[in-house]
Amino acid sequence: MILAFLIIAPLLAAIIALVLRPRQRTIIEGSAFAAQLISFLGAVNILFAVAAGETAVFGSWLRVDALGAWFLLIVSFIGLMSVIHSIGYLREEVRKGIIGFKRVRQYYILFSIFLFAMLLAVSADYPILMWIAIEATTLSTVFLISFYNKPSATEAAWKYLMLNSLGLLLGLLGVMLFFSLSEGGVSGFDWESLRLAAGATLSPVAAKIAFACILVGYGTKVGFAPMHTWLPDGHSKAPSPISALMSGVLLNVAFLAILRFSGIVKAAGAGDFVIQAFLFFGVFSVALSAFIMFVQKNYKRLLAYSSIDNMGILALGFAFGGIGTFAALLHTLYHSLLKSLLFLSAGNIFMKYESTKIAKVRGLFRALPATSIIFFGGFIALSGLPPFGVFMSKMLILTAGFQSHPIIVSSVLILLAVVFFGFFRHVSEMFFGKVPEGVVPGESNALTVVPIVILAIVFIALSISFPAPLRMVLDQATVLINK
Repeated sequence: MILAFLIIAPLLAAIIALVLRPRQRTIIEGSAFAAQLISFLGAVNILFAVAAGETAVFGSWLRVDALGAWFLLIVSFIGLMSVIHSIGYLREEVRKGIIGFKRVRQYYILFSIFLFAMLLAVSADYPILMWIAIEATTLSTVFLISFYNKPSATEAAWKYLMLNSLGLLLGLLGVMLFFSLSEGGVSGFDWESLRLAAGATLSPVAAKIAFACILVGYGTKVGFAPMHTWLPDGHSKAPSPISALMSGVLLNVAFLAILRFSGIVKAAGAGDFVIQAFLFFGVFSVALSAFIMFVQKNYKRLLAYSSIDNMGILALGFAFGGIGTFAALLHTLYHSLLKSLLFLSAGNIFMKYESTKIAKVRGLFRALPATSIIFFGGFIALSGLPPFGVFMSKMLILTAGFQSHPIIVSSVLILLAVVFFGFFRHVSEMFFGKVPEGVVPGESNALTVVPIVILAIVFIALSISFPAPLRMVLDQATVLINK
């Protein structure tokens, strides 16, 4: 019952926002916040249950194992931080006359549907249901990307819709191939039935063909290069809380789908194909993003390309296996916390400077003291410098692959150095200098600062020590992927 309620809560918030009048903004904001709080508390409850060896189930459609519980917690927590920031962010935009009350209501309807779809995708026990939920994330976020109705935002929304819909259509073909190519059929439509059928009757060649469709299809949603072209435009044009959810959470949800199917391919005896595919997309994504980030001129696009880089790192971790899988799952948490923190901070910077161009942001420390410190610290941590958790997760990933793929690991280390210098070059330009005329120093409001402070505290705390239930679920999830 808890599982169903935590998923439905955001949908109820969307319905409440739909039936209320636009000027009843406080109730709409409160319902969105309450829904995400319920989802987060429910996810924590399920995490403890899974750590104790249970499996959260509701009917025959929803089932959360250790892997699902790990991502469910990430989605719900980042969703909670994003809704808090959204309240302050949209209030400031209403005050400035950028948007009206109708647009605010529209935002919360789409925001809540977006969260509902991601929670459903993570919890779905049926590949088809997961596909439907991930497609629903596309349909809800396309209107959020074009939220400001600017020509560039509309273009980014169309690119996002077309590329992701085509990608997910190919992903659906892969799902259908898995079911149809299993000789003798599949006894059920859930993940476990598909895995058992693949291990008994699915040929390795058929598994490779089906997984290729899955990897390219869902990989488009993940942002793997060269299917990444929608991501920098989409993430840079959406409101910053939505960018935080898309980069910090949505990419992980799509990656979860690939991980589920990779287990089926391994059961069919084609595990080597999974490794080679992950290696290819991992190296390609890291290489492409590293050099583009170095010459980037827009700080939100800089963050978007960083997401592509980190998805490549995850792919390498899962390809290396063993401790690499453990580290990759750990990295999904650290990356989600940091990338959400950085995009929410970018929203504060945009509200103050009214520009996403790096050249127009100077004197950030004087203009936004709290935001600038957290923003700068987030960049340092995401670059992989010690003693932060990302340093540990990246080093464990590279260590896992050093013996079997020394050339790849050495190349990635060089590329990560390029990423660091690119990060530092851009952020240092923004941090120092004279505040431009017309920019009044001071944070916009507390609601835009509190979430990034909480995210920073949680990230630092988890870099120092891991709670036992979280570690137990992480270990269980690692076993599920490696088996």
